[in-house]
Amino acid sequence: MELLQEIAVKVEEGKHLDVVSLVEKCIEAGIGAGDILNKGLVEGMNSIGIKFRNNEVFVPEVLVAARAMKAGLEVVKPVLLKEKVQSKGTIVIGTVMGDLHDIGKNIVCYMLQGAGYDVVDIGIDVSKEKFIEEARSRGAQIIGLSSLLTTTMTYMKDVMDAVRNSDIAENVRVIVGGAPVTREFADQIGAHGYAADAASAVDVVKVLLQA
Repeated sequence: MELLQEIAVKVEEGKHLDVVSLVEKCIEAGIGAGDILNKGLVEGMNSIGIKFRNNEVFVPEVLVAARAMKAGLEVVKPVLLKEKVQSKGTIVIGTVMGDLHDIGKNIVCYMLQGAGYDVVDIGIDVSKEKFIEEARSRGAQIIGLSSLLTTTMTYMKDVMDAVRNSDIAENVRVIVGGAPVTREFADQIGAHGYAADAASAVDVVKVLLQA
């Protein structure tokens, strides 16, 4: 099995030490950082993402795979920067004000990182001002809003309204998700995208960035 395929398999299995060792071998063998990222690390996360969507694996397996992917990413990151491998886009993501839940958001972050995007996780209990300020300063193309409570879901509309009235309105797309959030609600507040789960968040981002 070639090294890149091995990386993908070990990411999926969550074997972070093996992933680090294989990434180091790839770098020594002169394999390009972009290939290590896309054909190794991203491939492994894509595979676990599909299984997650099909209910073949669950949150613990995704978290373990994400840890392995991130361990490999740390090793290859300096080479990526040196080779100037282009990111697929920048996403600022956070849980909206009043809500302190973050497991779902964290999984979305891991999936998006695993798909080759620059992800800026700005945490929990995030104000509309902070979403806009971070998106502006990072040059983000996407803002991701997460909510786990019906009581905080309504704050998503406040963020959407603030984005629409801001100077970044033309350059940023907003996606929403979380247990109580529905497609109808997303349409109602004028969100550009809705993700029912972490795996579909990657698909939604791909579509929005191609539009």
